Amino acid sequence: MRDQTVLISGAGIAGSTLAYWLARHGFRPTVVERATGLRSSGNPVDVKGPAMEVAQRMGLMPRLRAADSAVTHMSFVNATGRRVGRINLQAFQMSAGDREPEVPRAELASILLEASRDSAEFLWDDAIVALSQDKDGVNVTFDRAEPRRFDLVIGADGLHSAVRRLTFGPENDFVHHMGIYVATLPIDGSVDNDREVTLYNTPGRVVSVHPSRGHAVAAFMFRSPALPNFDHRDTEQHKQLVTTIFRDGSWRIPELLERVQAADDIYFDSVSQVRLPQWSNGRITVLGDAASCMSLFGDGSTLAIAGAHTLAEELAANRTDPATAFRRYETRHRTLVDSKQRGFASAAALIVPATRKGIAARNMATRLFFPVMTAAGSLRRRLRPT
Repeated sequence: MRDQTVLISGAGIAGSTLAYWLARHGFRPTVVERATGLRSSGNPVDVKGPAMEVAQRMGLMPRLRAADSAVTHMSFVNATGRRVGRINLQAFQMSAGDREPEVPRAELASILLEASRDSAEFLWDDAIVALSQDKDGVNVTFDRAEPRRFDLVIGADGLHSAVRRLTFGPENDFVHHMGIYVATLPIDGSVDNDREVTLYNTPGRVVSVHPSRGHAVAAFMFRSPALPNFDHRDTEQHKQLVTTIFRDGSWRIPELLERVQAADDIYFDSVSQVRLPQWSNGRITVLGDAASCMSLFGDGSTLAIAGAHTLAEELAANRTDPATAFRRYETRHRTLVDSKQRGFASAAALIVPATRKGIAARNMATRLFFPVMTAAGSLRRRLRPT
């Protein structure tokens, strides 16, 4: 039996992980990526639980440990920079003595891409523009490359997935704006404490600086209904929106807005969730954010890695029956996804309180409730059997 060909749209975290595992299961993956290379912006992300197991099997944990941000606390400050609340992030670590690494998103994507580079054919600066499938395969039309036929097509192309749109319908049917926008950009070498994330809130807005081992990232988040005429690819529009919304800010905001205007690479998008009733159609399925975006406040990167491994595993176990493979992948992976999507409201209230009372209540909770959690977590780790 010949090796099956699989086209993966998207060379990010999900796509690179999937390419690696498909190649090891005897498939022939091709990855098409709209960008000419990986971007440098994006907040650090956690690699947790099932994703750590996958990374370990890929031999990547030493590199992830080396890239770990080493951040231990999150501090909330007022307009003068005085700390008004603090959270010990280690209280949320579930594995005793084995810290789950937090890695800059771009670096995590780069590590996974390097691991998979020899496993797949890569088509950079190109995109899928049409899909036509029959019972035996999928005919693919590209923006630049010649049309080709593949046995399977996987959309790992993010929140604004072209594969999902071409297969299931318009983005508005499945992408739900959660009332928050976020912009991030790298601001290397501009932190006071390399172990602490710092956040400054005003009602419905927050600006944060994440140190990330000398590769600092600033984030601007604000509550807003869906913005009319918003274009997630229009960098000049993004800069104007951030500058307008935060122009009256205190703390470090004026300095950070100057960096926004000078930035070559800025990420800006809606905080959204993808809710898709079914992840596959015939020989096409979606993965990662394209299937079930957690966006800013979930464990999207962890779920992308875990989901890619599960999908590859099911395709290997059901080589002649992709419908069964896709169904089993979705059944297994939805159990991880659904609970994470339900946690959005509490995370948003913690990071971007909507009112002054909400900010005050959050700050009070960090002084009263979270220290108790920290002590309980420390006791739990000491009592856990080795």
